[in-house]
Amino acid sequence: MSLVSSTPLLLKARKQGYGIVAFNVHTLEMLQAVVEAAEESRSPLILQTTVGTVKHLGIDYIVGAAQAAAKQATVPIALHLDHCQDFELILQCIRAGYTSVMIDQSMHPFERNVEMTRKVVEVARALNVNVEAELGKVGGVEDDIRVEDGMETLADPEECRRFVELTGVPTLAPAIGTAHGIYKGEPNIDFARIGEIAGKVDVPLVLHGGSGIPEAQVKRCVSLGMAKMNVATELKNAFSLSLQDSFSANPDDLDPRSYMTAAKKVVKRMALEKMRLCGCAGKG
Repeated sequence: MSLVSSTPLLLKARKQGYGIVAFNVHTLEMLQAVVEAAEESRSPLILQTTVGTVKHLGIDYIVGAAQAAAKQATVPIALHLDHCQDFELILQCIRAGYTSVMIDQSMHPFERNVEMTRKVVEVARALNVNVEAELGKVGGVEDDIRVEDGMETLADPEECRRFVELTGVPTLAPAIGTAHGIYKGEPNIDFARIGEIAGKVDVPLVLHGGSGIPEAQVKRCVSLGMAKMNVATELKNAFSLSLQDSFSANPDDLDPRSYMTAAKKVVKRMALEKMRLCGCAGKG
């Protein structure tokens, strides 16, 4: 099948109370691994790339690989651009074949965020492309976007309601206490805030900073309305550590097919765990 918009996938997930995992991929092997996991577990899948990965690999290479994967797959696959602040790059990705984009204007005042998000929604809606936006400030580092400790801002539930109403955005990522990267301790998630936001908006909510959140907390977030969970750092680290282990154990093995195969297995195993954790296994 072809790449699909993530909007209907996420609406169904929120309605039925499970979450779809969005994996940030940086290599062909990582992409193949999460697609294989989705096929094996019968899970819908969102492939995700950061702006940095787009610049590193190139839009056409990414879309070509994702389209090839979707063509061979029997589960629905969407391709999402994560945390993009550049309207022109969003247009380029949409034209190339991305089926979901995130316009991140969370660092700007509410009015500017509304204006830019509405602008993207107007373009994307006509092409059946999903749009995600953020309210509040999620801590940590995502490519060039850095929110220092103490500068995080949790999303205001009433602002979330107004934002969705004013923009028509189909998915919303509210800051609720998670952070990008790996947690030094247990994340301080505001579950009451998630419930209040979910009670005010009908759109699927997105959980950013999904790497390393304890299982019980993930399940609680999903039960409260988080229909999409992003996993980036945890997957990237597992892939890279596998390469390190391969070189350490077999320093004379310089065949990329060998150590990349081992890394793919590690990524696939982690992807399967995340899919089962969020409850999307068997939903594809």
